[in-house]
Amino acid sequence: MRIGVNVPNFGPGTDPGVLRSWAQTVEGLGFDLLMVSDHVAVTPDVAAQYPAPFYEPFTTLSWLAGLTSRIRLGTTVLIAPYRHPLLTARMAANLNQLSGGRLVLGVASGWARQEFAALGVPFDQRGKLTDDVLLALRAAREDADDYRAGPLPLWIGGNSDAGISRAVRLGDAWHPLRNTLPWLREATGRMKAVAGDRPVPGFAPRIVLRITGSPVTGAERLAGEGTIEQIVEDLEQLSALGAETVVLDPFDGDPDETLHPEAKWQMLATVAAHWQLHP
Repeated sequence: MRIGVNVPNFGPGTDPGVLRSWAQTVEGLGFDLLMVSDHVAVTPDVAAQYPAPFYEPFTTLSWLAGLTSRIRLGTTVLIAPYRHPLLTARMAANLNQLSGGRLVLGVASGWARQEFAALGVPFDQRGKLTDDVLLALRAAREDADDYRAGPLPLWIGGNSDAGISRAVRLGDAWHPLRNTLPWLREATGRMKAVAGDRPVPGFAPRIVLRITGSPVTGAERLAGEGTIEQIVEDLEQLSALGAETVVLDPFDGDPDETLHPEAKWQMLATVAAHWQLHP
């Protein structure tokens, strides 16, 4: 099972130098995948969780591709309705080719109503618009000229039944975000039921990374939260559930933590040592 990291591309402490350090740290520790988030207009609903500066994912990943050599690069998640399907398909194809086939495109339909309004995109049509983008990406993937560097994996985000259904219909993997292990176990069962006789997509969850000195207990404990022994056990259980990649998300929700990324790097180093990652 591969392990990736969701890198904060936003917040008061984030700038090009910090992004470079994140990329070099994550790749240097032996992680397989570096992912960033997507917002275009930092409207009040977005800023409440992910304040400016917010670095756009395609340009950020293109720059990081030139600063790294091995690690895969991806989005968790690209908000599909924000860009025309053909533009998204072209940018994804170019980035995949320029990076030597290292792109993983995680896609979802979005949630920020004010941002949709600022971009002139109808919020109530976001599901159809997401499907349109995915169909364009799948069509472009069949063009050998677009993907000479390798195929582009399409991960479908979203914890809802609609997200699971979209993953079965149009994705290569389902990419649920930040939940408990019992929920993830039950949801993978639902995904198999939805698939029926169709191929079951891969499973690539994003979980928190929050290492504590003492065990975290209770039904609300998120996967990836607790002692390093608990986190290793979570990873083992996710592997047993069929996870091909698990993305660790070290952001706790306080934008000011982006001013001090060293604490998160130490957590990642601890995971790398216990999971025996090799640079």
